[in-house]
Amino acid sequence: MSFGIWELGIIMVIVALLFGTKKLGSIGGDLGSAIKGFRKAIKDDEPDGGKDPADGKVIEGEVEDGRQGKPAAS
Repeated sequence: MSFGIWELGIIMVIVALLFGTKKLGSIGGDLGSAIKGFRKAIKDDEPDGGKDPADGKVIEGEVEDGRQGKPAAS
């Protein structure tokens, strides 16, 4: 079941009549500020701006294949 333009328009008119345009505007503003706060929290949570801390570092050593702790064949 898909909604056409007429159905969506009728639903929007009913919602505007029920809540009023001022209430809908304040709900939209509150939702926008909540999204901004969420994005800021996610951005602040990432260390070093989201970069991988191992970027550009070379780690030397043997690689194990995980079967019995033996070095992988090269």
